[in-house]
Amino acid sequence: MKSAEWRFNSRMVWHAVCAILITGISLASTPARKIPSGEKAKVKGQILSRSGEFVKVHDSKDGSLVVVDITDNTKVERKNSKVMFFRHADMDVTAMLPGLTIEAEGTGNAKGQLEATKISFTPDDFAIEVAEEQQIQANKTASSEAQTTANKGVAAAGVAQTSADQAQVSANQAATTARAAGDIAVANTAAMDVINQRVSDLGDYQKIAEAGIYYPVGAYTLDDAAKAALDHMADLALQQEGYMIEIAGYASKPGTKEMNQQLSEDRANAVAQYLRNQKNIPMRRILAPAGYGASHPDAPNTDAMGRELNRRVDVIILVNKGLNEDL
Repeated sequence: MKSAEWRFNSRMVWHAVCAILITGISLASTPARKIPSGEKAKVKGQILSRSGEFVKVHDSKDGSLVVVDITDNTKVERKNSKVMFFRHADMDVTAMLPGLTIEAEGTGNAKGQLEATKISFTPDDFAIEVAEEQQIQANKTASSEAQTTANKGVAAAGVAQTSADQAQVSANQAATTARAAGDIAVANTAAMDVINQRVSDLGDYQKIAEAGIYYPVGAYTLDDAAKAALDHMADLALQQEGYMIEIAGYASKPGTKEMNQQLSEDRANAVAQYLRNQKNIPMRRILAPAGYGASHPDAPNTDAMGRELNRRVDVIILVNKGLNEDL
């Protein structure tokens, strides 16, 4: 029963996040509004797509699209939040992912982009949107099931109509319910898994290179082989225009869920810090380093060789060709 419920919740969260992002994907190809050079401006809205230090934002005030340029001088900060997507405050800039609502202020540059001096965001906003859409999808399912019951016969019609009415009432309360469920939606394993599919599953992204970084049992310190692999990946990335680096940490099955989650996050963060400190990769070029615990094993955890392959960090270099064309 729990397995069936988990699969249902996973489908609901998947539809929820897709519903949030599908509009963004279609809008991302629309030409962006130009900000006059030297003119101060502000924009608040959802990130539709990202390429390197550029993010395209759907302005919630007038519906226009604005390209925001994140530079070394851009101050990025999260507002007070109950939900934490990651643990290191110095990595706030890595959270600029499609679906996240941000507030950006700065001045127009020569290309008509908003060169941001400050960006702020609240991780809870994304959680609330996911929860709202999840509730709406659940209500639609309930209404559909009620209609099916009604079609079975006149005798059951009254019951079915009552069920449909209840589903509609529930739908009208979705926004209120969602705010209470926001933390739950993001804390849910399935929701986090879907949200963390993030940029690599959106838009026209091309995988340039991929590497696996492996660790001894219980460790997250990089050895010489790992550093050499990361040096090579950094050199490849620096040759690309508008590159992004996606980092995902994992652990093998032995150990508690909490311990493996922590270990996978530490491994991902160790890679991010090395790329920044040793290879001068700007943090704005890195997608929020994520830890996935013992999920998504590369090999069975039943033998030593399989567990060794699962103690890893996957590092992927991505380029959004579609976004580069209209920046």
